[in-house]
Amino acid sequence: MSRLTGKSALVTGGGSGIGLAVAHVFLEEGAQVTITGRDLAKLRRAAETLHAAERLHVQAADIADPDQVQKLVRAVTERSGSIDILVNNAGLNIKQRGVRELTPENWQLLLRANLDGAFYCIHAVLPQMLERKDGVIININSTAGKRASPLGGVAYSASKFGMAALGLCVAAEERESGIRVSNIYPGEVNTPILEVRPQPVSEEQRRRILRPEDVAAAVLFVATLPPHISVPELVIKPTFQMYV
Repeated sequence: MSRLTGKSALVTGGGSGIGLAVAHVFLEEGAQVTITGRDLAKLRRAAETLHAAERLHVQAADIADPDQVQKLVRAVTERSGSIDILVNNAGLNIKQRGVRELTPENWQLLLRANLDGAFYCIHAVLPQMLERKDGVIININSTAGKRASPLGGVAYSASKFGMAALGLCVAAEERESGIRVSNIYPGEVNTPILEVRPQPVSEEQRRRILRPEDVAAAVLFVATLPPHISVPELVIKPTFQMYV
């Protein structure tokens, strides 16, 4: 039997990059998977690449809107019976990330997408996990959430540090509830977010950094551990990338 047979997963930001790679490995392991994002057409195109129509569902939602998140969680739960695994993967960055050029509007944009959205999803899913005394929440963070730097930028780093605290606090509060929360901190990954780097990323650099499937393998490792094991934090980075 595949390791996730009978489990239902919700993956935010599932239309590309890490989220799509996570959906792929979860489907391979027998899970029912719902991928969500703001662009329904993009989600449908992504779903066509996964070739698992009977166990794969798409549902558009803006996770920065708590009402949309509640509706999303209700719909997924009604269709699949439960949400056993939540992967908070959605996030964004912008080119104008230095403090001198960052506007209050863009500060709010990044915090809503990267931090508020993760909280709204946890807040919506947690009650059913508490009722079952079982559940896995995996937050796809960034090494920018451990080591702030101009590369990620002021708002992105702040949002990711906040996301780290969110995951660690929920894990500590619910350690007796059977709910496991993990923060995964990837270094540089070859995903569409590179397109908003202030400086273009070369093809040589893209070949050296992580691939989405590398991070998905780490997510699958965490998601398939037995219930008595929890991984609070996991850093995964390209070998050449500094971590100091």
